[in-house]
Amino acid sequence: MNISATRIIACIFLMLTNALQADVHLPAIFSEHMVLMKAQSVPVWGKAEAGEHVRVTLGGKTADADADDTGRWKVEFNLKDSAPGPFEMTVEGKNRIVIPDTVIGEVWLASGQSNMELPLRVTTDADAEIANSTNPLLRQFAVKKTGANKPMEDCEGQWTVARPATSGEFTAIGYYFGKELQQARHQPVGIIHASNGGTFIEPWTPVDALDRIEEFRAPIAAIQKSAADYPIARAKFARDFASWLKAHDREDKPCPNVDDYASPSASTADWTTVTLPSKLPVDGFPQSGVFWLRRNMDVSAIVARQGFKIMIGPLGGYWQVYWNGKLLTETTYAQLPGKDFACYFPVPPETILTGRNTLAIRIYSPTSPLVVRGASLWAGPIVLDGEWFAKVERTFPDVTPDVLSAAPQMTYKLPDMVPGSLYNARIHPLTRYAIAGVLWYQGESNVSRAYQYRITFQALINGWREKWKRDDLPFYWCQVCNNYAKLTAPGESAWAELRESQSLALALPNSGQAITVDLGEAGDLHFRDKKTVAHRLFLIAQAKHYGQPVSYSGPVYDSIAIEADKARIKFRNADGGLVAGKLSPTYNVKTLLGETAPLTRNSPQSQLEGFAICGEDRKWFWAGAKIDGDSVLVWSDKVTKPIAARYAWADNPTCNLSNGAGLPASPFRTDDFPLTTANAHF
Repeated sequence: MNISATRIIACIFLMLTNALQADVHLPAIFSEHMVLMKAQSVPVWGKAEAGEHVRVTLGGKTADADADDTGRWKVEFNLKDSAPGPFEMTVEGKNRIVIPDTVIGEVWLASGQSNMELPLRVTTDADAEIANSTNPLLRQFAVKKTGANKPMEDCEGQWTVARPATSGEFTAIGYYFGKELQQARHQPVGIIHASNGGTFIEPWTPVDALDRIEEFRAPIAAIQKSAADYPIARAKFARDFASWLKAHDREDKPCPNVDDYASPSASTADWTTVTLPSKLPVDGFPQSGVFWLRRNMDVSAIVARQGFKIMIGPLGGYWQVYWNGKLLTETTYAQLPGKDFACYFPVPPETILTGRNTLAIRIYSPTSPLVVRGASLWAGPIVLDGEWFAKVERTFPDVTPDVLSAAPQMTYKLPDMVPGSLYNARIHPLTRYAIAGVLWYQGESNVSRAYQYRITFQALINGWREKWKRDDLPFYWCQVCNNYAKLTAPGESAWAELRESQSLALALPNSGQAITVDLGEAGDLHFRDKKTVAHRLFLIAQAKHYGQPVSYSGPVYDSIAIEADKARIKFRNADGGLVAGKLSPTYNVKTLLGETAPLTRNSPQSQLEGFAICGEDRKWFWAGAKIDGDSVLVWSDKVTKPIAARYAWADNPTCNLSNGAGLPASPFRTDDFPLTTANAHF
């Protein structure tokens, strides 16, 4: 190629590069099918070449701006009196962007962990709801799951219109909330969905909001350092471990006959029966090698249609997972996120058979025996604890203890609690987008630090309001549901302590709490009745944000007075009077599998269930309780001089107090005794 041709190509490349840099660019949320807030001030922003003039047109309105020295520009529209559309929005600078099917209505952000993330398709009556879900005025913007160590300007995601082919993946709570809101307001509704199962509150909280709290400063610094060191430590381990494996002839080799182990038709006659999980190695197996685990499981038609995630482990090595004979997922030592990371993976619905399915796991364990730890193994609602089959594919030669102890160790863990990491990537890019308010469901991951949650939760709410520059930003949340086993005696409960921490946030302005202590399932933290909890959130929004005269809260504890051997408890929000709800003879264990259990009442002669009472010895007893006008009288023959009472104070309480509007009472305690999680810190 001659010099002239080279120069021409270079010039063309430079021109193309400059053109790309000059193009007007919009954040991902400004895209086809978007819902803009029907409000007086609705910003639209983006990037362009410094000084470039940008014009935005929407529904006959035009707004102009010049990009600043950094290339950033912003315009604002008054859409308070706008028709719903649909409109076409155009953005023009040196290029032209057209965004079709833009509508104007109500926009709510739905965030939190798995109960907010739970998709519509796995909830109660999902098939019928999805089949009738066509609604061009109900839309979701799903924010891609990711994290970041600093606030980002943009996030990945796209708007989706509700219809049978798409609505199954909507957040179920957001979907039902949006559906009711759309029907009530007769306007388009957009749900921005940014949630992530198994996450703590700290990653969702702006770092500066936590850094103002003295007890968080040192832990934040330590975790941030660990997060910064994480990729370095991970890369070093992968290099060092690869060298050690090669030096000691312990590298993995492809299995020459996978079907003999993974095929559903493979015989298990010569396999060893083992009970999992277990803290001990399998008897008679070598101290290191390549091992197989397998078991069959029966899957019902409804579970098969919905798909599920499987949790096995942590395992002692690195794995390949086969589902019905096909490789589904694998994790090598270079890919494993960190020490004690469990074998956790989704099984797509299209791979699941109605009836018998075969799960086989190949475990490459060059430095340790076959051990499967963990509290429990499960596949969605199906418990996998119990009998498995195990077999050795390959045994590694014995080495001296000194050689084995010299093997590089995976000492690092996945930094999953880095403060601000989820906020930075998934919330901060949205903080200029006009929204009506926030729907929040999170707290399960913070139960072990339930007392501290009273600080962190309010820090998150105040932090988000600060970033949106709206002190009154509506923030409505779901109190964590009832779950786990029912107990026969009253006592302490970290879950009750978490619920109390959530309730304390009601002291903040424009806040609201939907009670779910009557909706949970003993054997499934992800209860399926998301329609009811969404309705309760909708009632809060209707009353507190839209000014509608509706009841939005069940009875809330107000005061206690001791009257001889009884306690009289008064309530707020007893709309329509206090009501003793009818108790079912059974309670839900796993509705997805149709599992229930007989309900044994704690106070069978009492009008109300769920109350406990204590005297000066602080020993709690189940109490009799009855409605007496606008209050509840509580007593026990075992407590002659009561000093305190509690209601629904358990992981999975049996309780039935509500108001005339059918809304359940919030759990509470009248005492100020020390709590079990008071000394658990971040």
